[in-house]
This record gives sequence, C-alpha cells and structure tokens, in this order.
Amino acid sequence: MKTEKSLIGTKRFWFLMWGLGLAGQLCWNIENQWFNTFVYAKIAKDSSIVTLMVITSALVTTFSTFIFGTLSDRIGSRRRFISIGYIVWGLTTILFGLTEFVGHGQVGTGAKASIWAAVLVILADDVMSFFGSMGNDSGYNAWSNDMTTDKNRGQVGAVLAIQPIIGTIVGTVLGGLLIGSENNYQRLFWSMGIFVILAGLLSLLLLKDAPNLKPYKTGSFWEQLSSIFKAEGFFSQKELMLACITTALFFVSFNVYFVHMGNWMIYRMGFNAGNMGIIQGLSLVAASLLVIPAIGIINKRRTPQLACFAIILNIIGLCILSLFAKPAAFNTETVFCVQNIPLFLSVFLAGAGQILVTQSMTIWVKELYPETARGQFEGIRILFFVLTPMIIGTVIGNIIVKNGAGSIANEFGIIENIPAESIYLWGAILAVTALFPLFFASKMYNRRRNDRLTIETIT
Repeated sequence: MKTEKSLIGTKRFWFLMWGLGLAGQLCWNIENQWFNTFVYAKIAKDSSIVTLMVITSALVTTFSTFIFGTLSDRIGSRRRFISIGYIVWGLTTILFGLTEFVGHGQVGTGAKASIWAAVLVILADDVMSFFGSMGNDSGYNAWSNDMTTDKNRGQVGAVLAIQPIIGTIVGTVLGGLLIGSENNYQRLFWSMGIFVILAGLLSLLLLKDAPNLKPYKTGSFWEQLSSIFKAEGFFSQKELMLACITTALFFVSFNVYFVHMGNWMIYRMGFNAGNMGIIQGLSLVAASLLVIPAIGIINKRRTPQLACFAIILNIIGLCILSLFAKPAAFNTETVFCVQNIPLFLSVFLAGAGQILVTQSMTIWVKELYPETARGQFEGIRILFFVLTPMIIGTVIGNIIVKNGAGSIANEFGIIENIPAESIYLWGAILAVTALFPLFFASKMYNRRRNDRLTIETIT
C-alpha cells in the first residue's frame, strides 16, 4: 500500500494539486468577477450592495480561515476540511444564484429593488465564502504547503502561481459565454456549483494528508488561535510583516477598481457580458505568459525585483485606462478592431502586474510560515491579501463611484451608480504606496538570502 509520502511527484498528487486548486480558483473568480455584475443585472444598480457584499465576505473568509486553520493544525489533518468545505461550497454557489427569484419582478430597475433580495444576496455570499475558505484557504492551501519539499518547491510554487491566472481567464471567458447576452446567470452558478461539489467528492476518495503532519496543540483552542497575534507570533517576523503590508497596499488599489470593472465595461462602455469576458480573458491570457520567465526570476531569489516590476506594470495599465478610456472611444459591436487596441493593452498591463504580484508575494510569504502553524498562518495571509484590502479598497471605490461622473438617474428618478474612469486613476495612485514597504522588505529578503548563501558556502 502506498504511503502519502509516495504520492508526492506522482500523477495522483499533481492531479489533486491541479484539480482542487483550479476548482477553487474558478469559484473564487465567479465570486469576484460575476457576483457584482449579477447584483447590477438582477438586484439593483447600487454600488453599496456590492461594497457590503465584498466587505462582509472578506470578514467571513478571514474568520473562517483562522478558525479552521487553527483547528486543522490541532487535529493534524487537512483532508476532512477540504472535502466538506468544497462540497458545501458548491451547494452554496448554486443557492446564491437563487436569490435572483426573491422579490422577482421588483429587481433590476433600481426603483423597487427588494430589500430582502439585497440582504439575502449578501448573506448567501457570506455563507459561500465561509465554506469556500474552509475548503480552499485553510484546507487546500495548507495541504499544498504540507506536501511541499525541497525537491518539488519550484513546481508547487509554479502551480500555485498559475492557478489564479487560469481561474481568472477561464472564469471570465467561460462565465461571459454561459451568461450570454440574455443575462442567464443560472447556467453559470449551477455549472460552477456542480463542478466544485464533484471536486469535493473526489477529494474524499483520493486525497491524503502529508505523512509528516502531526497534531500541534499549545493550550486551549482559543489560546492557540490568539497566540499568532502576540509579540512572539506574527509581529516578531518583520520581513513577513513588511511583505504582507506591501501586498495589502497593492490589493487595496486592486479592490478600488476591479470589483467595478465588469460593470464599467458593460454599463459605462456599452459592451455585453460576453464581449467583456472576451476582452478581459484574452488580455489575461497574454499577461499570463509572463509567469513563465517569472518562475526563473523567483528561483534565482530575485522576488523583490519581480514584485517591484509588477507594481509598475500595473500602474502603467491603470494610467492608460484613466486617460484614454472614455464612453464611445471603443467599438462595442466588434471586439477585434484597431479602435479597441488601447483597451486590450491597458487591461493586459494592469492584469500582468496583478498576476506577477500575486505570484511573487504568495511564494515570498509562504516560505516564511512557521512549520508547525501553516494552517493558522494562512489566516494571516487572508488578513493581508483579502480582508484588509477588500474593506479599505471597496469603501474607497464605493465613494469614488457614487461621486463619479457615471452616476445617473434612471427613468424612475433613482440614481444608478455606474463606475467611471476615475477609479483607475485612484487605483494607480494607491498602487504607488506599495513600493515603500516593498523597499524595506527587500532589504530583509536580500540579507536573509545572503546569510543563507554564506551558510551553504561554509557547509
């Protein structure tokens, strides 16, 4: 009988790495990309609903990751959290789509938008995020870290870096095709929900915990959970803290504009959901190619330089969008034309920056996790990669959208919050702030790298 250790490097191991990872990334993309357009199409064109949905979802995600991450460390098992989390995640994805039928006939106009529909769509998103974080953030991500060795570190890092890119590309393009011009969101939510359920069921049969994973308990559950916030926990690791702050500042900028980009392209520029998905998807396909040379840069221990380059790329793309993207500036009927080249280019540059930041900073912080608390430290990653940026970024974005040039009164006299190009300018300005903590984090990274090289030379 094969042991868990023998699975590392086998087809079964890589099948689980890719299958569970892509299922998770596709489902997160559906939430990040299409839940917002769903609200505008089926509930109300009110950016406050989107903002509340994003903020409460981020809070629930962080809470869930800390709870189940600590619990999995204490039990010494990730498997059951992954399987149960994925199955319920898929079910709640389907249930989220059913909120479309609450107060049916009163939604979408902005005049008689059902309050109950708005409340239920936020609650449904929170429940989905809770179990998604249980299965993916505190489960799968900790499991992949447990299964990483010196021999497969580069390959595992590459897989984790590429998965969000594939999830974004496939989720954006496929989502747009499934929704179509008739705005049929049920096809999307049912397809994705069933896919994630199948992934969870498959993990019950094939997935095993890492052979070296043992229960780790220090005091009671709540004592162990709170220990990460003490001086000798996260705050004692200055490099990790600066790397997390760098990432948080970048993703504050990202959340200012990204949650509104789909609605900007549809309701401000005039593209339909299918064409919007094609533009974003193809631009990100091209941007994803940069992950290949980036792997070599990371393996050469030049992660800070890569992160700096990525942030600058993102800023350039956002500046192009803010300066040259105007209503009627693009051809919304024919996607592939000269008139739309600036749009493809700007989305490519902004997307490339986001992809490379995710790749470089994820690998950077993961290598700094304490071995006995990898599940718990996934909560720290979510705190800085997801929660803080989502709360701050979406609040700023909501203020910009509500006070921007795109807000108009519909036929009922109700103000509809349509995102305008100013969100990209503010996104670019905020992205610059990430360069400051990155400078100090890179100094610590280089010092650690040089110390390691010195030790290797001596031995």
